[in-house]
Amino acid sequence: MSDAPRPDDADRVPLEPPSAADSVSAALGSAARRAGLDPSKHSSTGAAVWSAMGGWRGILESVLPSLAFVVLFTVTIDPETRQGDLLLSLGVSVGLALVFTIARLIAKSPPSAAIGGLFATVAAAVLALFTGRGQDNFVFGFFTNGAYGTAFLVSVLVGWPLIGLAAGYLLGEGTSWRADKRQRRVFSWLSLGWAALFAARLIVQLPLYFAGDVTALGTLKIIMGLPLFAPMLAVTWLAVRALSPRREA
Repeated sequence: MSDAPRPDDADRVPLEPPSAADSVSAALGSAARRAGLDPSKHSSTGAAVWSAMGGWRGILESVLPSLAFVVLFTVTIDPETRQGDLLLSLGVSVGLALVFTIARLIAKSPPSAAIGGLFATVAAAVLALFTGRGQDNFVFGFFTNGAYGTAFLVSVLVGWPLIGLAAGYLLGEGTSWRADKRQRRVFSWLSLGWAALFAARLIVQLPLYFAGDVTALGTLKIIMGLPLFAPMLAVTWLAVRALSPRREA
């Protein structure tokens, strides 16, 4: 019999003060709404997922800087040193992130996503330039995945799955979902699914980082990014809407 914690184990864990749970729920729900996940605006799963990804602009902002780095680093690899042109690769990557940020500012559209991407790209570039190793351009992503994965896992273990907290706020139900055993179970498994996604990224990518395989590492980072994020988000959205008593016919 497996000793792994099950979502139902949350029933035996002392509850947090409702005020704290409500505050976390509001924060998560607000963040999800800013990301485009608003049940009052999107009736279809495709529209919700597309909005959360930011449409074509959001996809390009997410993919192009990393793709440019991987391609340029790979095509400039010196057969003797087995190292690509780090300065050129990072320069183009940061330049693209800067262009996206400026474009949002000119268009007067919400620049938070582009600014966040620019900050992350610059920070990663500074670290890689400091160490002189191309694989260090991906270090901050490891910490991000580790933090998110841990948060989702811990939320299930303490009986307050993050998906449930966010969904409760978005649907205007607060934490009432905890009174429904079925909803608690589904929200727990969804949260575990997200934790598994972030863990999978680390499990696959960390060995490549330690091996110094920049091309494979960067390629898998892109593949395990939006191509996995979008289906997981769609499954989560469908499950949440199916459980909501307010769902549309």
